[in-house]
Amino acid sequence: MTSPTLYLGTCATGGVELPLSRANRHGLIAGATGTGKTVSLHALAEQLARAGCCVLATDVKGDLAGISQAGEGQGWVTKRFEQAKLPYTPQANAVVLWDVFGKHGHPIRLTLSDLGPALLARLLGLNETQTGVLQVVFQAADDEGLLLLDLPDLRALLTFTSENAKAISAKYGHVAPATLATIQRALLTLQQEGLDAVFGEPSLQVAELLQRAPSGQGTIHLLDATTLMNQPRAYATVLLYILSELYEQLPEVGDLPVPKLALLFDEAHLLFSEAPKPFLDKIEQVVRLIRSKGVGVYFCTQQPSDIPDSALAQLGNRIQHALRAATPQGKKDITIAARTMAPNPAFKTEDALPALGVGEALVSVLDAKGVPTPVEKTAMLPPLSRVGPITAPERQQLINQSPFLMKYSQTVNRESAAEVLAARIEKTASVSTQGGAQPNKEESSPLGGLAKELLLGNGRRQGLLQTAAKQVVRTAASQVGRSLLRGLMGSLLKR
Repeated sequence: MTSPTLYLGTCATGGVELPLSRANRHGLIAGATGTGKTVSLHALAEQLARAGCCVLATDVKGDLAGISQAGEGQGWVTKRFEQAKLPYTPQANAVVLWDVFGKHGHPIRLTLSDLGPALLARLLGLNETQTGVLQVVFQAADDEGLLLLDLPDLRALLTFTSENAKAISAKYGHVAPATLATIQRALLTLQQEGLDAVFGEPSLQVAELLQRAPSGQGTIHLLDATTLMNQPRAYATVLLYILSELYEQLPEVGDLPVPKLALLFDEAHLLFSEAPKPFLDKIEQVVRLIRSKGVGVYFCTQQPSDIPDSALAQLGNRIQHALRAATPQGKKDITIAARTMAPNPAFKTEDALPALGVGEALVSVLDAKGVPTPVEKTAMLPPLSRVGPITAPERQQLINQSPFLMKYSQTVNRESAAEVLAARIEKTASVSTQGGAQPNKEESSPLGGLAKELLLGNGRRQGLLQTAAKQVVRTAASQVGRSLLRGLMGSLLKR
C-alpha cells in the first residue's frame, strides 16, 4: 500500500512529494529574505493539517494568519496549480490563535515551577553562578512544597532566602546576597518589558495542541510573535518550553503513518543564539528523540549555518530557497548550504542556489525508506488558503469561536509561595504582639508604706521596680518575637 504524501511542488521530472510517514524526521526551510520561505511554511502547515496532523507554527510577521481564511485566487497562485495539473479549490483551515501577551490570541501562560530554573535563567540572562543560586531557590521551594507560579512568588522566595542566607547556605551551598540582588534586578527588567504576564495560571496544556478539528483535520495553532520577537530570549524560552514539555509528556509511538504534531518555528536562529554549549546539547537531544513521540520539528531561517551542526544533522527534509552571493560571506553561505543537500548529477547545487526565483527552491526529502532523495529544482505549490494577513474583525471572530476561549481567558490566582510566606510572617507578628501584652504580675505584689510607693509607685507615678520590670518585659518580648520569627523562617527548610 502506497504511503500518503505531501505534494510540495513540481520539478523537471514530475512532482516532489514527502511521505507523511517521514514528516516526523524534521526539516529545514531556508533562504534569503523575500524568496518565499513564509509561503512554503504556510503551504506545508496547511497540507499537514489536511492530512490529519496538528500544527503549531510561529507567526513572526503577522501574515501567516491568512491560513484561517479561504484563498482569493491570485494569479500567481492559480498558475502554480495549473503547472502542477491540480485543481485550485480555495479552502480555510481550523485555526487557534495564541499570543503570549494576550492581544492577538489566547494568552500563553507558564508557571515558574513548570519552566524550571534552567530555562528561567536563560530568559533572565544569568551567568553560571547566578543560575546555580536560582537552582538553590527552586530546590528550597520544592522541599517545602511551595508553589512557584508567578513573579511575586519568586520575589517572596528570594527575599526569604536573603533573610535566611546562612541557614540555606548550610543546607544547599553558598548563597551570596549580591547574587540574590542581581536576580531581583533581572526580574524587575523582565517586568518592565511586560513579560511578567507570561507567568501564572492557567498554564498552557501542551496535550491540547494535539486535538483535531471536528472535521478530522489537524488544528493549526498559530503563536503570534510580532511583539515577542522584540525579546528574542523570551521567544526562544517559550518555544523550548513547549518542545521540552511535549518530549516529557508524550509516549513513544515510533514512525506513524501521519505524525501527531508538527512544530514550525520561524526565525529559528533565535533558539540557538547566545545559548551555552550545555543548552545546545539539550536542544539537540530533544530534537533527536522527539521524532519517536510522533512529532516533527521544522526550522525556518535564512541560512543553514544558523542551525548548529548537531541539530542540522537531524533535519532530513530540506527546502532551500535562493541565497544571494552579493558578499564574500554570501558566497561562503551558498557553498555551505550546497554541501548539506543530497547532490543531483543533472546540475551543480552551488550554481543553482543563487539563480532560483521567488517561490522556487531546491528540495530534498526522505523517501519511504528514509533515504534522502537527490535535490530537485522545484516550483513550490502555494496554499489553498489566503496568502497574507487577516483583518482585526476576522481575528476577533477566530478568538471568540475558539474551543479554548473560556479556559484561557481568565487568570487563576491560587495560593502559592507569596501568599504562604506572607501568612506565616503575619502569624509570627501576631504571636509576638500577644506575648508583649501579657499582664505584669509584679505590679500586684503586696508591699506597704513608703517602700511600696518608692518601689511600685502610688498611682500618680511609677516606682523604681515597676519601671524596671516593664522595661525587662518589653525587652524580653521583643527578643522572643525576633526569635520566633527567625525560627519560623528557618523551619521552612526543615519539614
